[in-house]
Amino acid sequence: MPDAKTDALRLIQDRREIEELMYRYAEMVDQRDWKEMDRIFALEATIDYTSTGGVAGPFRETLAWLDRALESWPVNLHIVTNLMIEIEGDTARTRCYFHAPMGRNVSDGQQLIITNAGRYEDRLARTSDGWRIVERVCHQTIMQGALPEGYEIPS
Repeated sequence: MPDAKTDALRLIQDRREIEELMYRYAEMVDQRDWKEMDRIFALEATIDYTSTGGVAGPFRETLAWLDRALESWPVNLHIVTNLMIEIEGDTARTRCYFHAPMGRNVSDGQQLIITNAGRYEDRLARTSDGWRIVERVCHQTIMQGALPEGYEIPS
């Protein structure tokens, strides 16, 4: 039977693994390293990006949309912070802020930058392969800068 010390160590390990999962997501998106998605999301996971003008649905289809949406924004710097983690057995809930500047080169050699910011709210589950996101809801609350004239978010 686990003792209090073992339980405390397990909680620290769980929290650290969940933190790493949030950072891995940001790195995956910024680097367009979509093969990492199975190390981040559970097979039945869903993502909701509707607050960004995007889509909601199963994670693979939603990340395919994100790839299309980011195609004309080759520079990304996704920052995740203020992570709150609530663990209950083999499930968890997280909330964190994101700050995501995106850039693209424009004809005069300058770089056009817009910044999205808000929070992610997630449900997670411990699987045989570690913690995975089961549901992610993106709540974009700030968009600094303007999309280029005529630019439309892909559907």
